[in-house]
Amino acid sequence: MSKLDRLDIKQLRVFQALIREQNASKAASELGMTQQAVSEHLKKLRDVFDDRLFLRKTNGFVPTPFAEQLSIGVDKLLNDFKALLAPSSFDPKTISGTFVIAATDYAQQVVLPELIAKLRQQAPHLKLIVRDFEIDKLHDLMQSGKVNLAIAFPDYIPDSYPIVKLFEEHHVCVASPNASIAQSNPSLADVANYPSIIASPSRPNFKGSIDDWFKQFGLSRNIVVSAPCFSIVPMYLETTDSIAFLPSRAIKDLNLIEIALEQAPDKFDVIAAWHPRYNEDALQKWVVSLLEESD
Repeated sequence: MSKLDRLDIKQLRVFQALIREQNASKAASELGMTQQAVSEHLKKLRDVFDDRLFLRKTNGFVPTPFAEQLSIGVDKLLNDFKALLAPSSFDPKTISGTFVIAATDYAQQVVLPELIAKLRQQAPHLKLIVRDFEIDKLHDLMQSGKVNLAIAFPDYIPDSYPIVKLFEEHHVCVASPNASIAQSNPSLADVANYPSIIASPSRPNFKGSIDDWFKQFGLSRNIVVSAPCFSIVPMYLETTDSIAFLPSRAIKDLNLIEIALEQAPDKFDVIAAWHPRYNEDALQKWVVSLLEESD
């Protein structure tokens, strides 16, 4: 009997659930079968693919490297099977379920309001979860299907993930109108020496996203406050004599002034990304298309 003859859809669904949950009990509950049945299907899968597929850990399983790669193909196969049984056309008005977006604080302010408005209008039965972007957990969350889409900056996304560029952005140096620097015409060295506030949402530290740009001029910044998100920085600027470099689209309609610079910081992209297993998912494609419509 060939390996193909020894496989069935139920085994692949068990494999997919184990990848997603990484726990036999949770996978069994999701599929409506016993834990023993899950274990039996896993045993058959291990025999077919000649790989352990999952290794035991304290509270469940962790997939082997082979299983992680295999999961992309398995998801595509199962999506293809679903497509055979689904209506021939995708209709947002009838789609249901939950779609999870991980977004940086910046993207939550600038990108998501318009996207959510479109989704609510065009897919009224689709429920949305927006969660904070966790750079250290992103791969596990997206591989397990707990996050469908990520909106962030390129440096935050694994190289193997498909992406679309949403738009180009740039940093501006801003301060309160009452800041002493607002009354002067500072050099770049003056700006570097001035007390500065940064947003470091992924890893709390005193390293800003444009530190390398300053280093090109032999300068290092005087960072005095590290905030957990972009949205809180303007409030800190109002109460301190300090500056911040913030993305231009995040400061609209705020009581801040722009400090003119001798040189402009490098531009950067804002992107959307997803796990390769969702390349052919109709809902995924549609949500991405809505993002691409925006500017």
